[in-house]
Amino acid sequence: MDVVTPELTDLLDIRTVWAEPAALASMRGQEVLARFPDAEVREVDSHWAIPDLHGNAGQVSRWVRVKAENLVLGEKKTLTVRPNGRSADFIAPSSANGCAMACAYCYVPRRKGYANPITVFTNVDAILRAVSRHLARTGRKTEPNQCDPVDWVYDLGENSDCSVDALVSDAVADAIAHFRTLDGAKASFATKFVNRGLLDLDPRGSTRVRFSLMPPEDARLLDLRTSSIEERIGAVDDFLGAGYEVHLNFSPVVLREGWQRRWATLLDELSDRLSPAARAQAACEVILLTHNAGLHEVNLGWHPKAEDVLWRPEAQEAKTSQNGQENVRYRVDVKRRAVARMQELIAVHAPWLTVRYAF
Repeated sequence: MDVVTPELTDLLDIRTVWAEPAALASMRGQEVLARFPDAEVREVDSHWAIPDLHGNAGQVSRWVRVKAENLVLGEKKTLTVRPNGRSADFIAPSSANGCAMACAYCYVPRRKGYANPITVFTNVDAILRAVSRHLARTGRKTEPNQCDPVDWVYDLGENSDCSVDALVSDAVADAIAHFRTLDGAKASFATKFVNRGLLDLDPRGSTRVRFSLMPPEDARLLDLRTSSIEERIGAVDDFLGAGYEVHLNFSPVVLREGWQRRWATLLDELSDRLSPAARAQAACEVILLTHNAGLHEVNLGWHPKAEDVLWRPEAQEAKTSQNGQENVRYRVDVKRRAVARMQELIAVHAPWLTVRYAF
Protein backbone atom coordinates (compact mmCIF):
# COMPACT_ATOMS: atom_id res chain seq x y z
CA MET A 1 0.00 0.00 0.00
CA ASP A 2 1.29 3.46 -0.82
CA VAL A 3 2.12 5.58 2.20
CA VAL A 4 -0.10 8.63 2.59
CA THR A 5 2.83 11.01 2.93
CA PRO A 6 1.11 14.18 4.25
CA GLU A 7 -0.64 12.23 7.01
CA LEU A 8 2.54 10.38 7.91
CA THR A 9 4.49 13.64 8.08
CA ASP A 10 1.85 15.32 10.22
CA LEU A 11 1.86 12.54 12.81
CA LEU A 12 5.42 11.27 12.82
CA ASP A 13 8.88 12.79 12.77
CA ILE A 14 10.78 9.59 13.52
CA ARG A 15 14.28 10.29 14.80
CA THR A 16 15.00 7.04 16.63
CA VAL A 17 14.02 3.49 15.74
CA TRP A 18 14.48 1.02 18.61
CA ALA A 19 14.75 -2.46 17.14
CA GLU A 20 15.09 -6.04 18.30
CA PRO A 21 17.81 -7.72 16.17
CA ALA A 22 15.49 -10.28 14.57
CA ALA A 23 12.93 -7.64 13.72
CA LEU A 24 15.60 -5.38 12.27
CA ALA A 25 16.95 -8.18 10.07
CA SER A 26 13.56 -9.16 8.70
CA MET A 27 12.23 -8.05 5.33
CA ARG A 28 9.32 -6.28 7.01
CA GLY A 29 11.67 -4.48 9.37
CA GLN A 30 13.75 -3.25 6.46
CA GLU A 31 10.59 -2.08 4.66
CA VAL A 32 9.61 -0.03 7.69
CA LEU A 33 13.09 1.45 8.06
CA ALA A 34 13.04 2.50 4.40
CA ARG A 35 10.17 4.87 5.23
CA PHE A 36 12.35 6.67 7.78
CA PRO A 37 15.81 6.79 6.17
CA ASP A 38 17.11 9.58 8.42
CA ALA A 39 16.28 7.88 11.70
CA GLU A 40 18.97 6.60 14.07
CA VAL A 41 18.64 2.84 14.63
CA ARG A 42 19.35 1.53 18.12
CA GLU A 43 19.22 -2.19 18.85
CA VAL A 44 17.47 -3.37 22.02
CA ASP A 45 16.99 -6.78 23.58
CA SER A 46 13.24 -6.42 24.01
CA HIS A 47 10.58 -4.08 22.68
CA TRP A 48 8.98 -4.19 26.14
CA ALA A 49 12.07 -3.05 28.05
CA ILE A 50 13.67 0.11 26.68
CA PRO A 51 15.06 2.06 29.65
CA ASP A 52 15.22 5.39 27.82
CA LEU A 53 11.48 5.12 27.08
CA HIS A 54 9.61 2.85 29.48
CA GLY A 55 9.41 3.87 33.10
CA ASN A 56 11.30 7.10 32.49
CA ALA A 57 9.28 9.69 34.42
CA GLY A 58 11.27 12.48 32.82
CA GLN A 59 9.48 11.77 29.55
CA VAL A 60 6.03 12.79 30.82
CA SER A 61 6.32 16.42 29.77
CA ARG A 62 7.38 15.21 26.29
CA TRP A 63 4.47 12.77 25.98
CA VAL A 64 3.47 13.80 22.46
CA ARG A 65 7.03 14.33 21.18
CA VAL A 66 7.99 10.84 22.35
CA LYS A 67 5.14 9.45 20.25
CA ALA A 68 6.13 11.52 17.22
CA GLU A 69 9.88 10.90 17.33
CA ASN A 70 10.20 7.23 18.32
CA LEU A 71 9.32 3.95 16.62
CA VAL A 72 9.92 0.44 17.94
CA LEU A 73 10.42 -2.73 15.89
CA GLY A 74 9.84 -6.07 17.56
CA GLU A 75 8.52 -9.57 17.06
CA LYS A 76 5.22 -10.67 18.57
CA LYS A 77 6.11 -13.50 20.91
CA THR A 78 2.62 -14.54 22.05
CA LEU A 79 0.41 -15.57 19.14
CA THR A 80 -2.65 -16.52 21.16
CA VAL A 81 -6.17 -15.77 19.89
CA ARG A 82 -8.31 -14.80 22.89
CA PRO A 83 -12.11 -14.82 23.29
CA ASN A 84 -13.85 -11.46 23.59
CA GLY A 85 -17.59 -11.40 22.91
CA ARG A 86 -18.06 -7.64 22.89
CA SER A 87 -16.59 -5.78 19.92
CA ALA A 88 -15.54 -9.07 18.38
CA ASP A 89 -15.77 -12.78 19.01
CA PHE A 90 -12.00 -13.02 19.34
CA ILE A 91 -8.94 -10.79 19.81
CA ALA A 92 -6.30 -11.62 17.21
CA PRO A 93 -2.60 -11.21 18.01
CA SER A 94 -1.83 -7.56 17.31
CA SER A 95 0.53 -6.51 14.55
CA ALA A 96 1.34 -3.33 16.48
CA ASN A 97 1.18 -1.85 19.96
CA GLY A 98 0.98 1.79 20.99
CA CYS A 99 -0.02 4.78 18.93
CA ALA A 100 1.15 8.07 17.42
CA MET A 101 -2.06 9.76 18.55
CA ALA A 102 -2.51 10.99 22.11
CA CYS A 103 -6.00 10.31 23.46
CA ALA A 104 -5.96 11.30 27.12
CA TYR A 105 -8.00 8.28 28.26
CA CYS A 106 -6.07 5.58 26.34
CA TYR A 107 -5.58 2.39 28.35
CA VAL A 108 -2.52 1.08 26.47
CA PRO A 109 0.13 3.28 28.15
CA ARG A 110 -1.01 2.06 31.55
CA ARG A 111 1.20 -0.96 30.92
CA LYS A 112 4.18 0.91 29.52
CA GLY A 113 4.98 3.61 32.01
CA TYR A 114 5.87 6.97 30.57
CA ALA A 115 5.97 6.33 26.83
CA ASN A 116 3.65 4.82 24.29
CA PRO A 117 5.03 5.20 20.74
CA ILE A 118 4.12 2.74 18.00
CA THR A 119 5.70 -0.69 18.23
CA VAL A 120 5.49 -2.51 14.89
CA PHE A 121 5.65 -6.30 14.98
CA THR A 122 7.46 -7.61 11.94
CA ASN A 123 6.34 -11.27 12.02
CA VAL A 124 2.90 -10.53 10.60
CA ASP A 125 2.91 -13.76 8.55
CA ALA A 126 3.10 -15.79 11.76
CA ILE A 127 0.31 -13.66 13.28
CA LEU A 128 -2.00 -14.30 10.33
CA ARG A 129 -1.19 -18.03 10.29
CA ALA A 130 -2.22 -18.15 13.96
CA VAL A 131 -5.60 -16.65 13.02
CA SER A 132 -6.07 -19.19 10.22
CA ARG A 133 -5.25 -22.09 12.55
CA HIS A 134 -7.69 -20.79 15.14
CA LEU A 135 -10.47 -20.47 12.57
CA ALA A 136 -9.82 -24.00 11.32
CA ARG A 137 -10.07 -25.37 14.86
CA THR A 138 -13.18 -23.35 15.67
CA GLY A 139 -15.20 -24.15 12.57
CA ARG A 140 -18.06 -22.04 11.26
CA LYS A 141 -20.30 -19.93 13.47
CA THR A 142 -23.52 -21.85 13.95
CA GLU A 143 -25.80 -19.15 15.35
CA PRO A 144 -25.93 -15.35 15.32
CA ASN A 145 -24.64 -13.28 18.21
CA GLN A 146 -24.12 -9.59 18.97
CA CYS A 147 -20.75 -9.57 17.17
CA ASP A 148 -22.06 -10.77 13.81
CA PRO A 149 -24.92 -12.93 12.52
CA VAL A 150 -22.75 -15.06 10.21
CA ASP A 151 -18.97 -14.65 10.63
CA TRP A 152 -16.54 -15.00 13.49
CA VAL A 153 -15.19 -11.50 14.07
CA TYR A 154 -11.50 -11.05 14.92
CA ASP A 155 -10.36 -7.72 16.37
CA LEU A 156 -7.04 -6.69 14.82
CA GLY A 157 -6.20 -3.56 16.78
CA GLU A 158 -6.75 -4.14 20.48
CA ASN A 159 -3.66 -2.14 21.48
CA SER A 160 -3.18 0.19 18.52
CA ASP A 161 -5.02 2.07 15.77
CA CYS A 162 -4.76 0.14 12.51
CA SER A 163 -5.44 3.22 10.38
CA VAL A 164 -2.28 4.82 11.76
CA ASP A 165 -0.32 1.56 11.74
CA ALA A 166 -0.99 1.34 7.99
CA LEU A 167 1.04 4.52 7.49
CA VAL A 168 4.09 2.82 8.97
CA SER A 169 3.84 -0.78 7.82
CA ASP A 170 2.04 -2.94 5.24
CA ALA A 171 0.92 -5.32 8.00
CA VAL A 172 -2.63 -3.91 8.02
CA ALA A 173 -2.89 -4.23 4.24
CA ASP A 174 -1.65 -7.81 4.54
CA ALA A 175 -4.28 -8.58 7.20
CA ILE A 176 -7.13 -7.12 5.13
CA ALA A 177 -5.98 -9.17 2.12
CA HIS A 178 -5.71 -12.29 4.29
CA PHE A 179 -9.26 -11.99 5.63
CA ARG A 180 -10.54 -11.80 2.06
CA THR A 181 -9.40 -15.41 1.74
CA LEU A 182 -11.00 -16.69 4.96
CA ASP A 183 -14.45 -18.23 4.71
CA GLY A 184 -16.51 -17.55 7.82
CA ALA A 185 -14.31 -14.84 9.38
CA LYS A 186 -14.23 -11.07 9.39
CA ALA A 187 -11.60 -8.62 10.62
CA SER A 188 -12.52 -5.62 12.73
CA PHE A 189 -10.79 -2.58 14.16
CA ALA A 190 -11.79 0.69 15.79
CA THR A 191 -10.16 3.90 14.63
CA LYS A 192 -10.00 7.62 15.32
CA PHE A 193 -7.95 8.35 12.21
CA VAL A 194 -9.13 8.66 8.61
CA ASN A 195 -6.49 7.03 6.42
CA ARG A 196 -7.85 7.23 2.89
CA GLY A 197 -5.10 4.92 1.70
CA LEU A 198 -7.22 2.10 3.15
CA LEU A 199 -9.88 2.82 0.54
CA ASP A 200 -7.69 1.14 -2.10
CA LEU A 201 -7.37 -2.23 -0.33
CA ASP A 202 -10.54 -3.92 -1.68
CA PRO A 203 -11.75 -5.66 1.51
CA ARG A 204 -14.88 -7.09 -0.18
CA GLY A 205 -16.89 -6.98 3.03
CA SER A 206 -14.34 -8.99 5.00
CA THR A 207 -13.24 -6.11 7.26
CA ARG A 208 -15.36 -4.02 9.62
CA VAL A 209 -14.14 -0.51 10.43
CA ARG A 210 -15.57 1.01 13.60
CA PHE A 211 -15.21 4.77 13.58
CA SER A 212 -14.93 6.01 17.16
CA LEU A 213 -17.06 9.08 17.76
CA MET A 214 -17.78 11.49 20.58
CA PRO A 215 -19.14 15.05 20.67
CA PRO A 216 -16.65 17.38 18.96
CA GLU A 217 -16.29 19.47 22.13
CA ASP A 218 -15.06 16.37 23.97
CA ALA A 219 -12.82 15.26 21.10
CA ARG A 220 -11.03 18.60 20.92
CA LEU A 221 -10.10 18.23 24.59
CA LEU A 222 -9.45 14.48 24.77
CA ASP A 223 -8.69 13.09 21.28
CA LEU A 224 -5.38 14.80 20.55
CA ARG A 225 -3.64 14.24 17.20
CA THR A 226 -6.66 12.40 15.78
CA SER A 227 -8.86 13.10 12.78
CA SER A 228 -11.69 15.48 13.59
CA ILE A 229 -15.16 14.14 14.27
CA GLU A 230 -16.25 15.93 11.09
CA GLU A 231 -13.68 13.93 9.09
CA ARG A 232 -14.65 10.64 10.70
CA ILE A 233 -18.34 11.08 9.96
CA GLY A 234 -17.49 12.19 6.44
CA ALA A 235 -15.51 8.99 5.87
CA VAL A 236 -18.28 6.54 6.74
CA ASP A 237 -19.93 6.44 3.32
CA ASP A 238 -16.58 6.48 1.54
CA PHE A 239 -15.40 3.39 3.41
CA LEU A 240 -18.73 1.67 2.87
CA GLY A 241 -18.42 2.37 -0.85
CA ALA A 242 -14.90 0.90 -0.85
CA GLY A 243 -16.17 -2.45 0.43
CA TYR A 244 -15.85 -2.14 4.20
CA GLU A 245 -18.59 -2.79 6.69
CA VAL A 246 -18.75 0.40 8.78
CA HIS A 247 -19.95 0.50 12.38
CA LEU A 248 -19.73 3.22 15.02
CA ASN A 249 -18.01 3.19 18.38
CA PHE A 250 -19.36 5.68 20.94
CA SER A 251 -16.38 5.57 23.24
CA PRO A 252 -15.68 6.78 25.75
CA VAL A 253 -18.83 8.47 26.94
CA VAL A 254 -17.56 11.10 29.38
CA LEU A 255 -20.07 12.40 31.89
CA ARG A 256 -19.72 16.15 32.33
CA GLU A 257 -22.01 19.14 32.25
CA GLY A 258 -24.05 19.20 29.04
CA TRP A 259 -23.11 15.68 27.93
CA GLN A 260 -26.66 14.65 27.03
CA ARG A 261 -27.23 17.72 24.85
CA ARG A 262 -23.92 17.22 23.05
CA TRP A 263 -24.61 13.56 22.32
CA ALA A 264 -28.10 14.38 21.03
CA THR A 265 -26.57 16.89 18.63
CA LEU A 266 -24.03 14.35 17.39
CA LEU A 267 -26.71 11.71 16.85
CA ASP A 268 -28.82 14.21 14.90
CA GLU A 269 -25.81 14.95 12.71
CA LEU A 270 -25.31 11.25 11.99
CA SER A 271 -28.97 10.92 11.00
CA ASP A 272 -28.65 13.90 8.68
CA ARG A 273 -25.31 13.10 7.06
CA LEU A 274 -25.12 9.33 6.65
CA SER A 275 -26.64 7.80 3.54
CA PRO A 276 -29.56 5.36 3.73
CA ALA A 277 -27.12 2.55 2.83
CA ALA A 278 -24.77 3.48 5.67
CA ARG A 279 -27.61 3.71 8.18
CA ALA A 280 -29.06 0.36 7.06
CA GLN A 281 -25.90 -1.61 7.86
CA ALA A 282 -24.66 0.38 10.87
CA ALA A 283 -24.50 -0.77 14.46
CA CYS A 284 -22.83 0.78 17.46
CA GLU A 285 -21.28 0.03 20.80
CA VAL A 286 -21.55 2.37 23.78
CA ILE A 287 -18.71 2.38 26.31
CA LEU A 288 -18.58 4.69 29.31
CA LEU A 289 -15.22 5.98 30.47
CA THR A 290 -12.87 3.79 32.46
CA HIS A 291 -9.88 5.62 33.92
CA ASN A 292 -6.79 4.77 35.93
CA ALA A 293 -4.94 6.44 38.79
CA GLY A 294 -1.54 5.95 37.16
CA LEU A 295 -2.71 7.46 33.88
CA HIS A 296 -4.26 10.31 35.84
CA GLU A 297 -0.83 11.12 37.28
CA VAL A 298 0.79 10.89 33.83
CA ASN A 299 -1.83 13.21 32.32
CA LEU A 300 -1.28 15.79 35.04
CA GLY A 301 2.27 16.10 33.71
CA TRP A 302 1.34 16.88 30.12
CA HIS A 303 -2.41 17.57 29.74
CA PRO A 304 -3.97 18.52 33.09
CA LYS A 305 -7.05 20.10 31.51
CA ALA A 306 -8.18 16.66 30.38
CA GLU A 307 -8.20 15.49 33.98
CA ASP A 308 -10.75 18.17 34.88
CA VAL A 309 -13.35 15.98 33.14
CA LEU A 310 -11.78 12.51 33.29
CA TRP A 311 -10.97 12.39 37.00
CA ARG A 312 -14.13 12.75 39.09
CA PRO A 313 -13.69 10.91 42.40
CA GLU A 314 -17.12 11.98 43.59
CA ALA A 315 -18.74 9.99 40.77
CA GLN A 316 -16.22 7.15 40.35
CA GLU A 317 -15.25 3.95 42.13
CA ALA A 318 -12.53 1.32 41.94
CA LYS A 319 -12.89 -1.46 39.38
CA THR A 320 -10.82 -4.52 38.52
CA SER A 321 -11.02 -4.85 34.73
CA GLN A 322 -11.09 -8.08 32.72
CA ASN A 323 -7.34 -7.84 32.16
CA GLY A 324 -6.72 -7.60 35.91
CA GLN A 325 -5.82 -3.91 36.00
CA GLU A 326 -7.05 -1.77 38.87
CA ASN A 327 -9.01 1.07 37.27
CA VAL A 328 -11.78 3.47 38.18
CA ARG A 329 -15.20 3.71 36.57
CA TYR A 330 -18.36 5.65 37.22
CA ARG A 331 -20.24 4.38 40.27
CA VAL A 332 -22.71 1.62 39.50
CA ASP A 333 -25.74 3.84 40.05
CA VAL A 334 -24.27 6.71 38.00
CA LYS A 335 -23.26 4.37 35.19
CA ARG A 336 -26.60 2.55 35.10
CA ARG A 337 -28.50 5.81 34.64
CA ALA A 338 -26.05 7.09 32.02
CA VAL A 339 -26.17 3.89 29.95
CA ALA A 340 -29.97 3.97 30.01
CA ARG A 341 -29.97 7.63 29.00
CA MET A 342 -27.57 6.98 26.09
CA GLN A 343 -29.87 4.24 24.82
CA GLU A 344 -32.83 6.62 25.08
CA LEU A 345 -30.96 9.31 23.15
CA ILE A 346 -30.10 6.84 20.39
CA ALA A 347 -33.71 5.64 20.20
CA VAL A 348 -34.97 9.22 19.79
CA HIS A 349 -32.25 10.84 17.67
CA ALA A 350 -30.94 7.84 15.65
CA PRO A 351 -33.68 5.19 15.74
CA TRP A 352 -32.11 3.46 12.74
CA LEU A 353 -29.00 2.60 14.77
CA THR A 354 -28.72 -0.83 16.38
CA VAL A 355 -26.93 -0.86 19.76
CA ARG A 356 -24.82 -4.01 19.83
CA TYR A 357 -23.93 -3.51 23.46
CA ALA A 358 -23.68 -0.73 26.05
CA PHE A 359 -21.80 -0.72 29.33
